[in-house]
Amino acid sequence: MKTFLNILTGLGAALLLLALLSCTKSPQPSSPSKPAQEKQEGKTEEKEDEKDTEEKTGTEEKEMPGQIKITISGTTLPIVIENNVATKALVAALEKGPVTYTASDYGGFEKVGALGFSLPTDNSHITTQAGDVILYNGDNIVLFYGSNSWSYTRLGRIKYSSLSELKSFLKAGGGEISVTLSL
Repeated sequence: MKTFLNILTGLGAALLLLALLSCTKSPQPSSPSKPAQEKQEGKTEEKEDEKDTEEKTGTEEKEMPGQIKITISGTTLPIVIENNVATKALVAALEKGPVTYTASDYGGFEKVGALGFSLPTDNSHITTQAGDVILYNGDNIVLFYGSNSWSYTRLGRIKYSSLSELKSFLKAGGGEISVTLSL
């Protein structure tokens, strides 16, 4: 009987030891394995090579300006621009020089004019507000002094003090105007 109790006590201690050992975490390597480290270093070298290539070829993406200028009848106001494919293309065109087009009243809430070239669109259904500058059909710029809902690409918003200032600036209801966009 004593021998049987000794065996049970020994087995209990062994099971307890095994249970405790299985609860501990296996140690994590303190640094990546050699192949993983070489892989990471290779990626870093590739990124540095890409950066060098961009600097040599000038293909690095330029930072978008936060605004462009709109001039009508000698008065200039800023347009805070969106960051989308259309504004990137517009800014690229304006880097070559100012763009001037003619705009006319339409519907009693906007001035619209053909830009003279097409921009990529990123249309969504939006409700415009006074001051919005919108791309319509890829080649028309609409300057809103009222509101409308349609599928447009938003280019930006004219910064103005009051609705009467905006309407005066756009010559709202006054027929054709010459609009110049610039950086």
